[in-house]
Amino acid sequence: MRRIAVTPRPDWQDEMARIGFNYHSIDGNYWQEDACYVFTEGQIDLIEDATNALHQMYVQAVAHVVKTGDYERLGIDDAIAKQIEDSFRTQAVSLYGRFDLCFDGFNPPKLYEYNADTPTALFEASVAQWYWLQAQGGILSGADQFNSIHERLLVEFGALKSTINQDTLYLTAVSNSMEDLTTTQYLQDVAIQAGLKTEYIDIGSIGYRARDGQFTDLQDRVIHNLFKLYPWEWLMAEDFGKYIASSGIRLIEPAYKLLMSNKALLAVLWELFPNHPNLLPASLTAADMTGNVVKKPFYSREGANISLTHANQTLSTHGQYGQEGYVYQASSPLPKFSNNQGQDVFAVIGSWIVGHSAAGIGIREDSTLITKDTSLFVPHAFI
Repeated sequence: MRRIAVTPRPDWQDEMARIGFNYHSIDGNYWQEDACYVFTEGQIDLIEDATNALHQMYVQAVAHVVKTGDYERLGIDDAIAKQIEDSFRTQAVSLYGRFDLCFDGFNPPKLYEYNADTPTALFEASVAQWYWLQAQGGILSGADQFNSIHERLLVEFGALKSTINQDTLYLTAVSNSMEDLTTTQYLQDVAIQAGLKTEYIDIGSIGYRARDGQFTDLQDRVIHNLFKLYPWEWLMAEDFGKYIASSGIRLIEPAYKLLMSNKALLAVLWELFPNHPNLLPASLTAADMTGNVVKKPFYSREGANISLTHANQTLSTHGQYGQEGYVYQASSPLPKFSNNQGQDVFAVIGSWIVGHSAAGIGIREDSTLITKDTSLFVPHAFI
């Protein structure tokens, strides 16, 4: 696993805009055209195997919680617990998710967390870095990429078509977030390619019809199937969240993905699979942990509200999360590299699950050990 300098395409901004990657330079410097991470085929195999193993462990962990009813310590109330159980027992459609992994190229990949409900950085992982690789020559001539994300999404949407029939698949997000909008519109495009009838609607435009308890679009048409790039815990905090279960609406991702995305489940995983090579020790009780520890809220995004202790130093980030509680995870620092300016950067691997198996990776790097919303995306290849 190496970080190498590559020559940027002279018109790369125009090329990225052409394929719909409109936030390539958000905050001035998001997509890194002048570098890439290079892996061996064996290293990619390790990541793929770890991702598949972690996904199966998560399924077993959810099954354990559903069987035991062990929701309270995970900060989950009865209303959402019932929806979690119903969606898991019926194996409701799950489209995709992203594991964040620590991997140095030598030791087994270690799980930081699972972005199971509303993962982003999808378009850049699936489309942008693939187009980038096709345009590259020189030292990357003949290189490959761990990236079947688009093809696998087509398969999953194709399978969904048989259950939706001629009904419309609505897709929703917060439209004023360029990243969320691009991610959702990309998924809409894939669904259309798979033969589905689709419609995008801003989440603030979804209505509730009290007379029959249905959610509707702007033309008062009932929404039966909805992909939502909007967290379950936020939905349930909304005024109309209490009507989701009785409305009969099918949501993608399903409610059990809320449990998978809850970082408290890291502690359950460690209880069920102690000393697994792809897991880090984790507990809901700080006193159980020794040595360097990372404190994470049950629900948080973009590295917010995290406290990380390493080498007698503590890094902390701010945010709005933490009301439900915290999980404590052993610290396993990200590998350090040097960027093209000679500055230290730390790379986290986002390993994608589509359906129920690994489909590809995307890499984000930050100037600190905590990967935040200011992190940068760097493409990859393997040789």
